[in-house]
Amino acid sequence: MIVGVKTNVVTGVEITEPDVHDTTQFPALVEATGKRFAISEVSADKGYISKRNLAVVAAAGAVPYIPFKSNTTGEGPELWRKMFHFYQFNRTGFLQHYHKRSNVETVFSMMKRKFGGAVRSKTPTAQVNEILCKVICHNLSVLVQSIFELGIEPTFWAESSLAHKVN
Repeated sequence: MIVGVKTNVVTGVEITEPDVHDTTQFPALVEATGKRFAISEVSADKGYISKRNLAVVAAAGAVPYIPFKSNTTGEGPELWRKMFHFYQFNRTGFLQHYHKRSNVETVFSMMKRKFGGAVRSKTPTAQVNEILCKVICHNLSVLVQSIFELGIEPTFWAESSLAHKVN
């Protein structure tokens, strides 16, 4: 799951089998989000650190804030070296950006509190649909909250303009 840090809206989600590692989903989630939203930063935990993941984030026009593992060296492409040195020599500045990744944990918590932590459906397809419905409901909830908190004036289409588009 990838989420916005200001609104906690889920911008992308992939539902996988339990034995599939999350890091394989990272590029697709970043790319899909980058097509719909302007991304300035992407924060993720150490499990997502790879040269490919850093490049995907940069290609989306964002700065990757993914901490390096203890055995990592600064050898690699320019972006890898640049972020490695920023991480090594300005840890406080790096961590200020990195800690935004806790928003995804907040979203998981929000969804579990509102819609329950268990999946009740029995078949795999129904389970996926149930989870996706929970994501849609979450996004609608944070959309309404953001309208009020951020003072956004919603625009609704007149019925006649909808009929014109359908015809």
